[in-house]
Amino acid sequence: MSAKKERPLKVAAENRRARYNYEIGETFEAGLMLTGTEVKSLRTGKATIAESYASVDRAGELFLVNATIPEYLQANRFNHEPKRPRKLLLKTREIVKLSQGTEREGMTIVPLRIYFNEQGRAKIEIALARGKQLHDKRETEKKRDWNREKGRLLREKG
Repeated sequence: MSAKKERPLKVAAENRRARYNYEIGETFEAGLMLTGTEVKSLRTGKATIAESYASVDRAGELFLVNATIPEYLQANRFNHEPKRPRKLLLKTREIVKLSQGTEREGMTIVPLRIYFNEQGRAKIEIALARGKQLHDKRETEKKRDWNREKGRLLREKG
């Protein structure tokens, strides 16, 4: 029997600033409730989630707010609204854990990336995160610069 080849995850959008601006805590994988044109537009890879966040509403549902999925050009009148709130699909206990983190500990729910899994379904990786202060950001930058310099020195020595 031949072994199945693992398809690499196709990343549709990534929030690279999140790891710089936030201390990332626990991460979750959630499904996205999308329309057909949104999925087709995501496959082109032009979505942005840099300024987006997730919030829990009164009914206990989780929504992705301020994420931009551009209109699909070939869909003319059946297109979607680019910045509409999109429902995230998680288990109830995970939603409760996220809402408690945002209410009690002053954390935010930050999207890290949107990707397509092995089955071709659109998934989003979200994290419970705490905002970094300016001095924390400087410390992160110093560590990154030192690691880069250390790599250069090791390559030069052999």
